[in-house]
Parts: sequence; C-alpha cells; structure tokens
Amino acid sequence: MAAVRSICRNISFSLRSRTDMFLTNYLTSKYLPMRLFIFCLILACSTPLFSQSKKALLTEVDQLKKEAALLKTEIENLKKPKEIELKDTLNRVSYGIGTLMASNLKMQGGDGLNPDALVAGIKDVYLNNSLRIEQEESMVIVQQYMEKAMEEKANKVRMDNAAFLENNKKMEGVKTTASGLQYKVITQGKGKAPIETDKVTVHYVGKLIDDTVFDSSIARNEPMTFDVNGVIPGWTEALLLMHEGDKWMIYIPHEIAYGERGAGGQIPPYSTLVFEVELIKVN
Repeated sequence: MAAVRSICRNISFSLRSRTDMFLTNYLTSKYLPMRLFIFCLILACSTPLFSQSKKALLTEVDQLKKEAALLKTEIENLKKPKEIELKDTLNRVSYGIGTLMASNLKMQGGDGLNPDALVAGIKDVYLNNSLRIEQEESMVIVQQYMEKAMEEKANKVRMDNAAFLENNKKMEGVKTTASGLQYKVITQGKGKAPIETDKVTVHYVGKLIDDTVFDSSIARNEPMTFDVNGVIPGWTEALLLMHEGDKWMIYIPHEIAYGERGAGGQIPPYSTLVFEVELIKVN
C-alpha cells in the first residue's frame, strides 16, 4: 500500500513539472510578440500625453512668473508715498506750512529728526487720535533734544568754517587782513575808491562754504546800491579796499558777518560768507 502511494506521488509531481514547463514555454514563445506589441502600444500612447502635460506645465509656470512680477510691481507702488497734488489753496497752504516748519527745524539742529514720526505726530493731533506721548512729556524731551542738537550743530559749523578759512588763506592769490577778512583779486579796476560815507553800486553772488547760494543780484539781473557803512563789517572793510571796476572774491568770517546768531533761515550761526563782488560805481 505504501508503495502505491509513493508511485502516485511521483506521478503527480511529474505531471505538475511538465505542466509548468509547458505553460512557461507556451507563454514565452507564443505570446511574447503580443506582449511586446502591447507594451510598445502603451508607450507610444503615453509619450504624447507626457509631452503634452510637460508643455502645459511649463506654460502654467510662465504664467505664474508673470503674475508674480505684476504682484511685486503693485506692492512696490503701494510702498511709495502718495503724491500730493498742490492745485487747490488748502493743499498749497498745508504744504507751505510743512516746508517752513521743516526749514526752521533744520536750522535749529533738527535735521536728524525722523520725518515719518514727525508726520505721525501731526496726524494724531489732527485726527484726534490718542497721543502715544503726552504733550507735557513731549515738551520736555523736545527741549532737551533741540538744545543739544543746536549746540552740536553750531560746534560743527564753527569747526568746519574755521578749517575752511585756515585752508583758504594758503591758496594762491588770497590775502588776509588783521580782522580775518580774506580776499582775492579777480579783475583789477582803476576807478575811484569809496569812503565810508559813500554809496556804491555792486553786482554780487553770496554763498556759504558748501556753495549754497543765499543771495545774488546777478540772478535778479539788478545791481544793488547801498551805503558803504550800511552793511556787515566784512563788506564795509572789503569795499573800502576796492576801486571801481574791481571784481574780487571775499571771504568773511562769522565774527565780522552775522556772528553766532546767523541771519534768517539761510545763513546758519557761525557761517563764513563767500562773495564774488564787482564794484560797478562809487556814488
């Protein structure tokens, strides 16, 4: 009985092995071309679809880049301050007050202030917003700051002007008088020399040492006539040394100009004044 079972098992194993071999040979031999055909067909169909998808993706990326560039431009435009049109009277007056206030602050040493914070303070008051610093405290901190700023600015101007005069007196053709007045002859005239009681007619351009023009009869195209002793001491001294037809450069130290107080909003304290002067006529 055991022998019969062994024989049956051997026959079953042999049949399975032959069946597997047959199926393998059949599939690999008979259906291999078909399988290759199906694979190639799938590949051929998917390649255009892949290419089409890639092209659409690149187009979408380009569109997104354009939209991002436009968005960036819009953001930059929003960052720019709104341009104020000065067509109506109210805007012109408002702008004028702003320029006068700023000029005054700069002259007093406030040229280091933050304009944005300054405008924010003005807006809070005008719009009745809650003040972030009460006015009593503001008065104290502003006074302390401005006093220190004015002192620092005045010291800097004094040192800069002293250095300018020290260097200028070494320049070719520059002469220095006992008062500290410096002058250089550009054109030498042969006319009459004025005395203190005379009137003179002159053309001139007045500048600070940084070449900022604060006055010019030439720009107005109108010579000025005035008393020799009716101007600042430096002018009087220079005029008494000149003759009709002379054209000089004169450099006037603050001690014989407008001193430690300056003049208006154009001439700061301790300023050296630089003039090109032409003495046209002694009256």
